[in-house]
Amino acid sequence: MTAATTASPTSTAPTPGQVWTRARGVLAVVLILVVAGITFAVVRSGTNHGQLDPRSADPKGSRAVAELLKARGISVTVATTLDEATAATGPDTTLLVAGPNLLTRSQQLRLHETASASAGRTLLIAAGPAATTRLAPGVRAEPHHAVSALAPSCELPAARLAGTADMGGIRYTTQVPTAITCYPAAGRPSLVVLPTGAGGDTVLLGAPDLLHNERLDKQGNASLALQLLGSRPHLVWYLPSLTDPSATTDDDSPGDENEEQPESGARDDAADESSFLDLVPSGWLWGTLQLTIAAVLAAVWRARRLGPLVTERLPVAIRASESAEGRSLLYRKANARDRAADALRAATRTRIAPLAGVPARDAHTPDVLLTAVSTRITTPDHDVSTLLFGTAPPTDAALVLLADQLDALEREVRTS
Repeated sequence: MTAATTASPTSTAPTPGQVWTRARGVLAVVLILVVAGITFAVVRSGTNHGQLDPRSADPKGSRAVAELLKARGISVTVATTLDEATAATGPDTTLLVAGPNLLTRSQQLRLHETASASAGRTLLIAAGPAATTRLAPGVRAEPHHAVSALAPSCELPAARLAGTADMGGIRYTTQVPTAITCYPAAGRPSLVVLPTGAGGDTVLLGAPDLLHNERLDKQGNASLALQLLGSRPHLVWYLPSLTDPSATTDDDSPGDENEEQPESGARDDAADESSFLDLVPSGWLWGTLQLTIAAVLAAVWRARRLGPLVTERLPVAIRASESAEGRSLLYRKANARDRAADALRAATRTRIAPLAGVPARDAHTPDVLLTAVSTRITTPDHDVSTLLFGTAPPTDAALVLLADQLDALEREVRTS
């Protein structure tokens, strides 16, 4: 038989239709999860607020401290735009800025000008270097530090009454002689009270943790929070928003010549200090981590199932002819002539090896088997080599011819 020089490719690779059939279930599940997540977010959008929101009862919300302030006669107003925040400032008002790093340069400068002239209190939560330079001149922000229970170590009455509190976060340094520094972490204070010329003050809080619902009852957090936020009858809780119209009209033109300009290294927008992960709610991060762990565990579980084959007793007896026919139909459906030819050749080599005096371990070694078989038949050696170790037949007819020739070779070896 003339052997084909190259083996024909088989069609074992999945077709686009097969890929779609296998993947559509997974895609349907993913689509359902996405729709359910969006629906859940829309339904809860009216009642579920973000971190440091006085309307939120979530662990990272601040509804508890807001309710305590209201019970003591302090009015709490939520502002989401710069116009609302600046319009509500005054000598009898405390302005809490929950996200000073989200404000643009012009917003920070405008807020500082208004707050300084109001003679009220401005409380900045975890202000970074650029925000500190513009909102609290004379104070510099140091790298972030872990939040822990710290002693006040200062003469501020509110801190001395509160005692130990969960402080830390961003640390500050200042050369202003009238500034009061409290709760040092690694030698740097995490609470700074900076008096302003109009009789008010600016308070820098290095971390927001003591205002969270989940930590308000720890240490002296509640006492310190109520004293810092309740020193005046009105509290404006400013939650900066990226949709604030004033954020799109950032004007970097210089102001009065006597105005103190920010340092050159702090001229970029303070919003750039927050990374993408800082803006993602913690629930989404934990959810993504849980899904990743679940996917890894599922992959490990599926991989362990693909272990070695286990011999089982069949529930019914299957005739050898039916099994052979079923396997041949599968080979034909997959157009796997190469595998069918390999199976036929391997079975023939296994049967004729002991007839030619070849050990079973050498039945598939060409040099040993061909030498032993060639001494018992009259077929040329190159034809025997092609029959037992040749390439895949190119057509179905060639495969049938190969099967007939292998049968003839086996009969010749048996009768020799």
